[in-house]
Amino acid sequence: QVQLVESGGGSVQAGGSLRLSCTEYSYSSNCMAWFRQAPGKEREGIARIYRSSDTTYADSLKGRFTISQDNAKNTVYLQMNSLKPEDTAMYYCAAGRAPWWGACTVVSNLTYNYWGQGTQVTVSS
Repeated sequence: QVQLVESGGGSVQAGGSLRLSCTEYSYSSNCMAWFRQAPGKEREGIARIYRSSDTTYADSLKGRFTISQDNAKNTVYLQMNSLKPEDTAMYYCAAGRAPWWGACTVVSNLTYNYWGQGTQVTVSS
């Protein structure tokens, strides 16, 4: 059974950091990504990683968030620094098999076959 198990969310003050983890079980993706969704807002793509090393980010989050992957642990991470109250949201990881690097994107979620359960991040001012 394919599973994506997330961890690392929590509450932090503005300016703080958190690292989210997402481990995939029974699946071998080449494209993994992080999305988030705040109450009353649409799901937003944050970052994606293709074949463990090729990364792209949403322009608005570039510089504060870093996506990485540990193949030995089948785990993708999202390091979040300088957190702001507007970063408060449910964070989801997603996994899929993209036919080429251009299909591995956070602009669309069509590539992603599996989603984690979500982990809540709350940033207080």
